[in-house]
Amino acid sequence: MKFGFIIRGEFDYPADRSGIHQNTAQILGVANLTQACQAAAQLCREGVDCIELCGAFGEEGAKAVIEATGGQVPVGYVTHLPQQDALYRQVFGEES
Repeated sequence: MKFGFIIRGEFDYPADRSGIHQNTAQILGVANLTQACQAAAQLCREGVDCIELCGAFGEEGAKAVIEATGGQVPVGYVTHLPQQDALYRQVFGEES
């Protein structure tokens, strides 16, 4: 199985990318949702079987990535407890 994990922060997409387990698991750093959609589409072209998003994207970000992949692969996203909403906004901004 090929797996992709997309994280958001101060990254330089597409340069910030790394693989583990003989590159069957790819980690891609992106700066925003637009780049995440581009990265997800690229992962699909490369034959990835599953994509997971960091919690900064939330449900709406996951929906955008699903659309960008044409629904070809399952897309999940990390979530957090509501008690940490303010902390997430502080770290990732209002769009998280």
